[in-house]
Amino acid sequence: MKKFIIPLFLLISGSVFSQQAITAAPENTNRWTFGGGIGFGFGSNNYFNLSAAPRVGYRLTNDLEGGVLGSVSWQKSNAYSSTMFGVGPFLNYYIARTFFISANYQHYFINYKDKFYDFKANTDEDALYLGGGYMQQIGNNSYLQLGLMYNVLWKENSSIFSSGLVPNIGFVVGL
Repeated sequence: MKKFIIPLFLLISGSVFSQQAITAAPENTNRWTFGGGIGFGFGSNNYFNLSAAPRVGYRLTNDLEGGVLGSVSWQKSNAYSSTMFGVGPFLNYYIARTFFISANYQHYFINYKDKFYDFKANTDEDALYLGGGYMQQIGNNSYLQLGLMYNVLWKENSSIFSSGLVPNIGFVVGL
């Protein structure tokens, strides 16, 4: 009888402890978040674009995050080439870890060269993006973000950008 009761007791106690380990997963106490996005594009006239936008954030509350976002973009075609660097703060509010609302200010430093008219320009431009989107969890504390932003400072005839509307795809780790 001892040979039967002792293994049964060990089996039951092991099962109880393993259930506690599964249900009591440790909470993410690290408040720092990391992420960003990368992109590339091709088009007519040998157009090529490569961009990267790293970000570092801090969870002020479980649903509110603030931080700094950077961006770099290289564009080249038969007609022109440009390099653009941007930096600025961002603020994200998360709704049930499914949707987000975002505000993002960027100050851009732009180097532009038009090959047909032999025109060169070094300029800068400000952008204030407001928008939001959808989030899909892809890991324990990792999310894919799909959104749409609008630059409220965009002006049609004085901006280097062709439109104020900007789709965005990015990742965030640490939420």
